[in-house]
Amino acid sequence: MHLRHLLLCLLFAHASADLPMCKESDYHFEYTECDVLGSRWRVAIPNKAQTCTGLPDPVKGTQCTFSCNEGEFLDMRTQLCQKCAAGTHSLGSGVAFDEWDRLPTGFITLGINTNGWDVHTDCSNSTWTPMGDYIASNTDECTATLSYSVNLKKPGRVSFDYLYSDTSIYFEFFVQNDQCQSTDSTSRWMKISESNWSQHEVQLNRGNNVLFWRTTAYTVQGRADKAVLLRNIAISGVAYTSECFRCKPGTHSAKPGSARCVPCPADTYSNKGATVCQGCDPDKYAEVSSGSCEVRPACTNTDYFYTHTPCDAHGKTQLMYKWIEPKICSETAEGSVKLPASAEKQTCPPCNPGFFLSNTSDTCQPCADNFFSNGTVCEGCPVGTEAVIGLEYKWWNTMPSNMKSSVLRADLDDSVRRTAWEVAGEYVYTTPGERDTDYLTLTLTVPGYRLPESLVNDGKQSELSRITFIFETVCSADCTLFFMAGFNRWNNNEVEQWKGSNRKQSYSYLIQSNATVSFTWTFQRTDNATTERRFSADVAKIFSIHVTNVLGGVASKCRQCALTSRPGDGSACVPCPLGHRLVSEKGAEGTCQRCPPNSIVATEWPAREPACVACGPNTKTNQAYTACFSDCTAKVWTTGGAALHYDFSPLSNVTSFQSGPRFTSKGLRYFHHFSMALCGKEDRAAATCMDNVTEHGRVVRGYVCQSLVVPSDIRSQNMVASQPFVIGDALIGVSTDRVLANISTPPWLFASTSDLPDVIFYYKSAETTQACKRGRSATIRLRCDPAMGATDRIMLPSNCSEGTCDGCTFHFLWQSQHACPLCTKRNYREIVSACEQGIQRTTYVWQQPSQCHGGEALPAPKVSACVTLDFWLKIGVSTGTVGAALLVTLICYFWKKTRKLEYKYSKLMMSSGGKECELPTAESCAIMEGEDTEDDLIHLTHKSFFNKMKAYSRERTSDGFDSVPLKSSSCHLQREEGDSDDA
Repeated sequence: MHLRHLLLCLLFAHASADLPMCKESDYHFEYTECDVLGSRWRVAIPNKAQTCTGLPDPVKGTQCTFSCNEGEFLDMRTQLCQKCAAGTHSLGSGVAFDEWDRLPTGFITLGINTNGWDVHTDCSNSTWTPMGDYIASNTDECTATLSYSVNLKKPGRVSFDYLYSDTSIYFEFFVQNDQCQSTDSTSRWMKISESNWSQHEVQLNRGNNVLFWRTTAYTVQGRADKAVLLRNIAISGVAYTSECFRCKPGTHSAKPGSARCVPCPADTYSNKGATVCQGCDPDKYAEVSSGSCEVRPACTNTDYFYTHTPCDAHGKTQLMYKWIEPKICSETAEGSVKLPASAEKQTCPPCNPGFFLSNTSDTCQPCADNFFSNGTVCEGCPVGTEAVIGLEYKWWNTMPSNMKSSVLRADLDDSVRRTAWEVAGEYVYTTPGERDTDYLTLTLTVPGYRLPESLVNDGKQSELSRITFIFETVCSADCTLFFMAGFNRWNNNEVEQWKGSNRKQSYSYLIQSNATVSFTWTFQRTDNATTERRFSADVAKIFSIHVTNVLGGVASKCRQCALTSRPGDGSACVPCPLGHRLVSEKGAEGTCQRCPPNSIVATEWPAREPACVACGPNTKTNQAYTACFSDCTAKVWTTGGAALHYDFSPLSNVTSFQSGPRFTSKGLRYFHHFSMALCGKEDRAAATCMDNVTEHGRVVRGYVCQSLVVPSDIRSQNMVASQPFVIGDALIGVSTDRVLANISTPPWLFASTSDLPDVIFYYKSAETTQACKRGRSATIRLRCDPAMGATDRIMLPSNCSEGTCDGCTFHFLWQSQHACPLCTKRNYREIVSACEQGIQRTTYVWQQPSQCHGGEALPAPKVSACVTLDFWLKIGVSTGTVGAALLVTLICYFWKKTRKLEYKYSKLMMSSGGKECELPTAESCAIMEGEDTEDDLIHLTHKSFFNKMKAYSRERTSDGFDSVPLKSSSCHLQREEGDSDDA
């Protein structure tokens, strides 16, 4: 073993003896790792192994915390800081990345699917892409991550510039240590850019730091409009840098010790490591930060634009043409066009409404308070009227002072060029740009809004302000006009967009917050990256802009108002009392008229005059008479004329639910999230939908709203919500009708087999869009289902899985036991049991199928005494037996009496010898036993049956005979007639 080691040493010594001595160019110096005392050694490392011998011996190095200042580098030979030479730069104790022609060494980019769904999505190309001066994120629904690992010898920081203006992209930056633990940070969310480029800075800890930039687009369109851009990434705390970096082409550093290189101005260029910028030849041009000059092309009609000059002292203006600045074309090149001559001077158009032209100024001046004008002369508002305050622009001789125009481009800082939009007399339009992909922006800023005194009512109003503009786009490519609103030009939300050519039309947007003070129109000719100008003739025009109720605004007209007398200052306009509207009809101007019962006072658009609007069925007015609401009770009538009463109070809480999963083209799973507040008191909680993609997301409130929800595992929340909007913020009515206020809900959307009608809540939103010019609306159909129990079910139409078939009217079916009418007596029936042991029970049960809930409860069962059937049967049998016996007795008795009368009659007839009316001479005054004395009396007097019975049962005489009269009525009558004849 020792012999082998000795032989290896001899061989190595022999090989080293054959190598030449190392020169300074053959090796470089590096530091060893720091020890526990913070010390290290400087050692020489050959540039190529086994090429030379005689390397310098290791020496003690600087302390690990040693660093150089900006513009300096550490000379490893002397271990002293030296200034960078001209044409180079250095951060001293840091590194900088400002060239993005390719991905710098140490950076890693990766595209993955993080939406938490088992789908096969190809995200391999969804990465960060170097674009020369910056690096751009992806714009699809994949998650793109850019990472860089750095080891800091002391605490440092990282700073970078970013451009982030699309709220549909989630953008975060965070730092992890070598154990993949995120370091403390105020927020991982990146704020929307406050300017064209914003800067972000984060402190870094000593040791290993892994920096992450991560983006994901949350949009069902499959792609966001604008990518996130990064540039100028600088990291400090690496303790030292052993060399200075040469300035990249298009930049220079004139002095030694530069920390950064300066961009070359337009029409100049520089090579790498330049100390000065070189001017281009007269027939060539260069943009800012150019590394070379280009030949100037021949001027064409797209290289100039037209504008109107401001009015001069004589009230004249003229149409003139100007070259687009900076000018890049050549007027002397072959085929070049000349700049057209200016037109003759013409009389200036009037000032915009609310302004006038004074004798001492050439510019239009605003009219004083309570004065109005049509653009010529200011006039005072008559008594009984007030000025209608606002801002209206319809003449474009000069750009208004509160409107700014600029060009936005990813590789440019804030632009100061004012030729993005130019005035043209009757309209303002977009001028030809340097690139077709430029964003040409026009921003209008207002100080805020305030209603006039006559419309302020208890601090509540139906319409704070409204902006209306008339526009037109003429395009041969895929141009887009964006309209955005927010609290500044860099932090706003897209309201609407129009693609391609659009005829001249009007668009109106309701302003609901005093925080919305900035409005931006942005025009892009194409989003296909190209340096050519092929669509310069594509143009957007805005003819007029009108904003109402602007603080510090002017008036173009006056309107009637209600008057009151104030001591000391005459009459003044006052608001009408609650529930009253201001009458503008002739003959009653300036008076307040009370609205009919259950009506609200609303401002009808576009008339802009207060009007009385009746609340819909089963709704009532709020205390301010500005909106209708439902107290969750309703009364409807069936086709048979029966009244049904409902109580939806258990459904009054804010309820949220999601549609079924849907997928984008790349497999991103998303849901439509709905939130609804069905009914409730006037101060009820509203349904809310929000955008939490950005740190300060937008929140909307109303009766019904929607947002887009995407499951995600890239942040602390497991759901990302974006693109919220209000579906209904006003309750129209509650009815069983299928059509109400031009909102219809076809029965085929939710087929039903029940004969019980559905109760439908109708809602509407005043917010209009390009697709929904009358605003959005919603219907919530409540269907009785007693079998639902404690869990309700909300459904979307099966034929329209997103809840809407036309994008404007949304339909929902809410099945619940609380959607059933209140129970009444007609909803239950009684059941009487048989009598058992003298007890009878009465119970009550619901009619089946059950179609009610709550209301009147079932009566308690009743118990009552009763007699059984056996008892009554015995009574009946006994009574029948006694009656039958009595009847038989009577029959026998009367049969016997009849036989006696027949015998007596026969005997009398035999005694008379057959002579009629002659009876034999009585031998006795009595009759024999068995003869009935009452036979003749019965016939003569017609006594009742009772008296007859008494007569038959009379006692006999002692001899057994009864005394009876022997004359008959007929014989007695004949005798009386005979006596009268004798007389």
